[in-house]
Amino acid sequence: MPPGTRVTILGVEIDAVTMEEAVEAFRRLIARGRAALACNINVDICMRIQRDAQLRQIFRTADLVLVDGTPMMWAARFLGRPLPGRVSGSDFVPFFCRAAAREGFRIFLLGGEPGVADRAKRCLQARSPVPAIVGTYAPPIGFDRDEHETARVIAMIRRARPDVLFAAFGSPKQEKWLFRFRDALQVPVSMGIGSTFDYLAGRLRRAPAWMQRAGLEWTYRLAQEPRRLWRRYLLDDPPFVYHIIRQRLMERPVHTVEGGASVR
Repeated sequence: MPPGTRVTILGVEIDAVTMEEAVEAFRRLIARGRAALACNINVDICMRIQRDAQLRQIFRTADLVLVDGTPMMWAARFLGRPLPGRVSGSDFVPFFCRAAAREGFRIFLLGGEPGVADRAKRCLQARSPVPAIVGTYAPPIGFDRDEHETARVIAMIRRARPDVLFAAFGSPKQEKWLFRFRDALQVPVSMGIGSTFDYLAGRLRRAPAWMQRAGLEWTYRLAQEPRRLWRRYLLDDPPFVYHIIRQRLMERPVHTVEGGASVR
């Protein structure tokens, strides 16, 4: 697909980019310097968007929407508009940090359990080249409902002057918080990345590559955190298949007939 192409899945426009093209998009947004919001979308978030008007508006106005998850890739292909590659947060963050190290971009890690962002920072800085991670902070639970703690977090990030803010609160809280405060944060690019710090810090394990390719990563995650994830994967997400089939049926091709008229 040509640069700038977006693919629509269940009303959500997703940027058709590879990992390298996503990094280039971050470069452009950093150069622009205007409080951009990047988002990841997987099946769970896509289904949440169907039920949550505020989240739908956030994704509609996001500067960059990256696809996360093999089932989303399959859905795009089934709809006849395949995406060029998966850009999951867990893969993108270390990939971007290597580019950031070469180009001198500054990064802030916000969220996760206490100490997890610090361990993620050490993991990233143990690689070569070493990225400039200018701050980490794990805010207390419920900080987003505490105006004083929110003001403290915003002031901390502004003092650090990062080019990129990666936030790990879980969806949709991370997207809603970043959207609400992105102008106050004054960060060129902010992005919610879910459990990425946990993976980098070794608190959670990624599924084997073959499970990721087979679209079975969710089963591996469910086995690690059954009490937290069972409802998401067993009740909330399965209707995705029905909605994708419905979209395919509603998007019947338009055929041109003699005289220039179009019929379905």
